Amino acid sequence: MDSILLITVILTAGVLVVGAYVVAKLVGPRSYNPVKGQPFECGIPTRGSSWIPVHVGYYLFAILFLMFDIETLFLYPWAVVVKQFGAMALASVGFFMLVLVFGLAYAWRKGALEWK
Repeated sequence: MDSILLITVILTAGVLVVGAYVVAKLVGPRSYNPVKGQPFECGIPTRGSSWIPVHVGYYLFAILFLMFDIETLFLYPWAVVVKQFGAMALASVGFFMLVLVFGLAYAWRKGALEWK
């Protein structure tokens, strides 16, 4: 019984993907202008190569922001069930916050949060 369901789901997904592709090809606009392929920014043609090196500090800062932002998001489910679990929930979120603080202190000490 489970194999029939799996086959049905796979076939339905395939039909929907192929159907969407066919509809997009039939209904979509067909304007092939060579100007469309040229890169631009704010209507001004670019000068030089667009493959310029970007300082790794920007990526590190962005990853740290996402990491702490997502970990802070994990505090919401805890806040919803904190009354049900009592002291154990408080101890677990305390440990979670301790790990966050140590991670932030480590990144700060390494200079990852400074713009140079």
